[in-house]
Order: sequence, then C-alpha cells, then structure tokens
Amino acid sequence: MKRGTGRGGGSAAPNSVDVARLAGVSQKTVSRVFNEEPYVSAEARKRVLEAAEQLGYRRNNAARALASGRTRSIGVITLGTALYGPASLLMGVERVVRDTGYALRVVNTMEGDPAGLAGAVDSLLDQGVDGIVISEPIDEPDDGGAEPLSVGVPVLVIGAPPPPLTAPALLTAGRGADLMARAATEHLLGLGHMTVHHLAGPQRWFAAQDRLEGWRTTLTAHGRDVPAFVEGDWSAASGYAAGREFARDPDVTAVFAANDDMAIGLVRALTEAGRRVPDDVSVVGFDDVPVAAYVTPPLTTVRQPFDAVAQEGLKRLVHAIENPDADPLPTSGPPVDLLVRASTAPPPDGGRSPRR
Repeated sequence: MKRGTGRGGGSAAPNSVDVARLAGVSQKTVSRVFNEEPYVSAEARKRVLEAAEQLGYRRNNAARALASGRTRSIGVITLGTALYGPASLLMGVERVVRDTGYALRVVNTMEGDPAGLAGAVDSLLDQGVDGIVISEPIDEPDDGGAEPLSVGVPVLVIGAPPPPLTAPALLTAGRGADLMARAATEHLLGLGHMTVHHLAGPQRWFAAQDRLEGWRTTLTAHGRDVPAFVEGDWSAASGYAAGREFARDPDVTAVFAANDDMAIGLVRALTEAGRRVPDDVSVVGFDDVPVAAYVTPPLTTVRQPFDAVAQEGLKRLVHAIENPDADPLPTSGPPVDLLVRASTAPPPDGGRSPRR
C-alpha cells in the first residue's frame, strides 16, 4: 500500500481521528491497537494498521508518556569501543529495543574513567528513560568511598556482575563465558592434548576474567597442569606477539585464545615460526567473527550468542518496567555453540599421559 502524506494533501500531520475515520472504527479502537491492548479483532487491527500506513500516521509518544507516566524509552550505557563483542551486543540490544516499540537512548563511556558510569546513569535519568541497560565490560577500580548509585528505574546488567547500585529491579544477563571457555578447553583435551595454554584478554575486562576462569577450572577438573597464561589486549597484534612466545616452547600443542582477533594473530606467528596449525599446534578462538571461517586454516571458535542474550535480557527488563509489582521473569543459561573447523586436531605425537 502506498504511504500517504496526511490530511489536506500533506499540509498537516494525520492524527488518530483520521486513522479511525479511514479504518471505519472508533478512536478508542485505534488507541487499543497502538497500545497493544486486547479486545480488538484481527480484522479491525488490520484495518487500523493499513489506514495508519496509508496516512503516514505516527502515534504521539509524548502525549502517551504524559498519560502513562512512562516515556517508552530505554537507556543503554556501553563502553565507547569498536571491538567486535561490545559492538555486536549493542547492535543486538538496538534490534530488540526497536522491536519492543521502545525508543533507545545510548550513552558511551570511556575506558579508564571511573566516574563514567555514574555520569551516564544521571544523563539517562535526566532524559526520563523507563529502564537502563548497562553493558559496561570493564572492572574499574573503586576507592571504596563511592556511594552506591540510586536508580529509580529497573536496570539490566549485561555480561558483568551488578555494580554498586539500588534499583526497583536489578537484573543480569549474558554471564556464562566461563561455560563457553570450558567447552573450548574440553574440545582440545578431548583431542588428546596433554594440557591447553591460554592467550587471555586484558584482565580488567569481566569477559576476559570469565574465560580465564573457565579454562583454569577445566584443566584443574581433569587433573592437568595449568600453564601460566599470556595476557593480550584483544588485538591481532597482541596475538601475534603471544604466538612468537608460544612458538619457542615445544611443549605447546594447544592454545585457547580469548577472542578470534588474537587467535588469528597467534596463528600467523606460529606459522611464520614453522609451527603448523593444526598439525603441530591446535588453536581455538572465541566470538566467531565474520572472517573466522575464511582465514587459513578456518578457525575453530565459540560463537557468542549476542542476539539471544539481548532478546532474553530486554524481555525481562520490559517485563519489570511494565509489571513493577510482578516477580521477575526466569532466566536461562546461554547456549554453548562450539564451531569445530580446521584449526584443531590431535597432537602430533598422538597424545601423552598427562602430568599430575
């Protein structure tokens, strides 16, 4: 159906009365359709939506906010970074928020600014948001003297433990990277490797801490040696530097890298040093960046469920916003999706007995 230009040949914006007149229904029915209320037949709902599209009608959210006491907007606090994980999670949140009919307000914080979170919360509250999503992956140092934030709207924290704050509802989502790291480590042990080395992310990041813990816990549970880990900074360059270090140790036959970019740099350094992947050294990454399937060799990795985390977390947040007296919706663990490609294989000697 062709979109119209409103009343009077486009001179004024259409309103709900115009939609009701064109659809042949009452103004109350139009209101019920756009407020997603029950007691509207499918046929009437279809006529209203078609009339609104034809007229180019957009509901007046400002008036709706005055009537309901809500702005139907959700604020997101995220680290100002182009790294694949945080950026992909933000995109997932944006898609889900748009689908819920809420507007999105985004505030970026900068790494190393301990006051960034408090300032971002204040900025969003000043805009009258109905709920806040905190996707703040950095463990900023606290001198212990800061007062807990008092937030008057529900808060969802993704991928990190809750910060010191009080809120009507404090929800979490997206933890479980330790379980995914366990799957990566288990895969390498299952191929017969005596132990698994780890190229960790920067330990100020909660995600890096979780992946390190999952790797260490798995090795300990299997009675294997836990080698000293090498810490990178998420970049391929830091993976390359670590790969040159690993290449000098003939006992290294398997490496779990905390993200794909570092894994790709690691593979490059190993190859240049004459350590073939996976014939001599197996490598597993984390994230499943788009290029992971097309490098040489294609990278075995753990896919992060960004969309699933955003979908479940935002569903719980919207429920808390719209049902303030109800119990929170239950949560589930993240799916573990290990993609086995050509960068992993049994060790070159067929495996040795693990040292205890």
